[in-house]
Amino acid sequence: MTTTPEQFIAATKANLEAQFASVAALNKKAFEGLEQLMTLNVNAAKASLEESTAAAKQLLNAKDPQEFFNLTSAQVQPAAEKALAYSRHLTSIATATQQEFTKAVESHIADTNTKVIGLIDEVTKNAPAGSEQAVVALKTVVGNINAGYEQLSKTAKQAQQTLEDNLNKATQQFTQAAEKATAKKK
Repeated sequence: MTTTPEQFIAATKANLEAQFASVAALNKKAFEGLEQLMTLNVNAAKASLEESTAAAKQLLNAKDPQEFFNLTSAQVQPAAEKALAYSRHLTSIATATQQEFTKAVESHIADTNTKVIGLIDEVTKNAPAGSEQAVVALKTVVGNINAGYEQLSKTAKQAQQTLEDNLNKATQQFTQAAEKATAKKK
C-alpha cells in the first residue's frame, strides 16, 4: 500500500477538525472561567457595598471617639478575612481554569503527535530506497518538537506552582498582619 495524496488530505482534514474542536473547547473553558470571575466580582462588590454602608451607619452612630475607634478596630479582622477569602476564591478559579487549559492542550498535542507519527510511519514504509536520511531527519524534527513542548510544559507548570506558592505566602503574611493589628487594637 502506498501513501497517496488523498491520505495526506484526509489526515490534514482530520487534524484541522481536531484543532477546531480543541479551540472550541478552550474557548468554552475560557468563558466558563471568565463567568466565574465575573460572578465572584459582582458578588464581592455587592457584599462590600452592603457591608460598608452598614459600617458607615455604625460609625455615624458612635456616641464618643472611643466607641468610634472600637468600632473601627472591630471591622479590621472581618475585612481582612473577606479579602483573604476573595483572594483564595480568585486563585481557585484561575488555577482550575489553567489546569483545564493545560489538560486540553496536552490531550490535543498527544493526539496530534500520535497521528503525525502514524503518518510518518506509513510514509516511511513506502519510502523509496535512498530516502532513509530524510526519514531520520523527519523523525528527529518531530522528536525535537515533542521535547521542546515537554520542556515548555514543564516550565509553565513550575511557573504556575511558583505563582501559587507566592500567592499563598502573601496571603499568609496578610492574615498574620491583620491578626496582629486586631490584637494590638484590642
